[in-house]
Amino acid sequence: MGSGLFRLFRKVFYLFSLYLRSEAPQDPAIIMMDKNLSYQVELDIPAGHSSDLLDFINAKYLQRKKEQVADVSKVTKDSNPVLSFIVLNPEQKPAMKVEIRSTKPIFVSILVIDKSVPAEMVENVKQDLNFLFRSFEEQVREDTLFFAWREGETIKPERVSEKGNRSINRLFLETQILLFIAFIALGAFLWFFIGWLVPIVILAVQFVFVFFSNKIIARMADWKITENNPSIHLLQYRLPLDEHEKLNQKLSKTELVDIKKEMYERTIAEDGEVDCETMHEIFTKHGIPCKPENLAGKKVDVYHLVKKVADKFGFPMPDVVVSNTIIPNAAASGPSPKRGVVLITTGLLAHLTENEIISVLGHEFGHLKGHDPLSLYALTSAQYLFTFYVAFNLFPWIFDSILFFVYFWAIMTILYFVAKFFEARADLTSAMIIGEPKTLARSLEHIGFKRLMYERVPAYRFQQWIGFDPHPPIYFRINRLEKLQVPVDIKHPLARSAKDVTRAFLANLGF
Repeated sequence: MGSGLFRLFRKVFYLFSLYLRSEAPQDPAIIMMDKNLSYQVELDIPAGHSSDLLDFINAKYLQRKKEQVADVSKVTKDSNPVLSFIVLNPEQKPAMKVEIRSTKPIFVSILVIDKSVPAEMVENVKQDLNFLFRSFEEQVREDTLFFAWREGETIKPERVSEKGNRSINRLFLETQILLFIAFIALGAFLWFFIGWLVPIVILAVQFVFVFFSNKIIARMADWKITENNPSIHLLQYRLPLDEHEKLNQKLSKTELVDIKKEMYERTIAEDGEVDCETMHEIFTKHGIPCKPENLAGKKVDVYHLVKKVADKFGFPMPDVVVSNTIIPNAAASGPSPKRGVVLITTGLLAHLTENEIISVLGHEFGHLKGHDPLSLYALTSAQYLFTFYVAFNLFPWIFDSILFFVYFWAIMTILYFVAKFFEARADLTSAMIIGEPKTLARSLEHIGFKRLMYERVPAYRFQQWIGFDPHPPIYFRINRLEKLQVPVDIKHPLARSAKDVTRAFLANLGF
């Protein structure tokens, strides 16, 4: 009898694996290259830093791979610096020629010399370069004094640390699974003091938090965007790279924020703009000159950006709030589109293009469209009630031993894995309604380039699949979005997302 059940289970698993592999697009990493590769990269760096970018690539990459590259040269073509080099194969023979032209946008071409070179090798070079581009961009960002303000409102310089605020926000934003887990842990603690009514009380209180999460988030943000005051002003002063090193040696992060606060109070608060003369006066105290060419500013109409996305979804305008932090991010919360709130950071407004911002907002509206917080609330509530009213009675010995922690870990792993279905569905929803999946893919690459680099390590990639994070690995999300053909027409995006996530996870395990 036991062996018969085992054979039945093995057959079902085999058929399920075949289903997951059905209609699977061919992985480009195993396709042989039949043509050269060229592409453009939009970077948020000043024109004067273009040559520094090439020097950065040479120092951080080529000089460390001397045995794998040859014929490194930096020349000027059509007034633009160009870096070129040959990538060698394991036999030390030329495999491909790479050329990076520091135009705006950056132009990259990869000429395959050895036609037997696998596409995986070409893709690895591309990923290495993209990581270097984003690393340099982040270095420039760190070498930038960043200002954001709203007309007629109190100046609020960004915080020195966002850790505490991010932790609170994570409880209430998007799928809100962390909020549900916090209540599960609280219920487990109170169980020993109150008894059988604890789950009902906890779930009722949790529902109140879910239902009013939009109001909670709106109160925690720095600014509320309205139709009458729809814009955020952004200004960046990019310090020359060598001068930023001097500044770092002299000042702590807190002192740097104090400088920015003084800049706000003496310029923006009084005149609504930053002038280089006052900046020069303040910088002189610290040995830093102010150069007008390093000032760059823009005004972003946040209200109408969100309104544009809301109209595409056919939703009423949600509450829109802005958090003044340089970290690029956006999130949505609320039990329904009518009670929704969208949170955007000034970093997202500063470092992404308008189309990229819209594609990211499309993902967040996807959570509202799918009623994801309520769906996850129902799922976690069912698990919660099952644990306390069924599993506890049937298997009480589990809860009196170390097996309880194993049980809790397994449940949390499953919940977070299921939450990945909803995040993947939000990507699809943005692709279907906004219609720019590749733009969303670029945005994800821009925001999560470090994590994308780590995910090239198999152990880290596996950890991302089973870790306590509702988001699937970024490599999976980007590859999936880049393969979509516009217009995107998928009848059951949640079912498709569950299939894609499960299939990718099994592929990571080698199935």
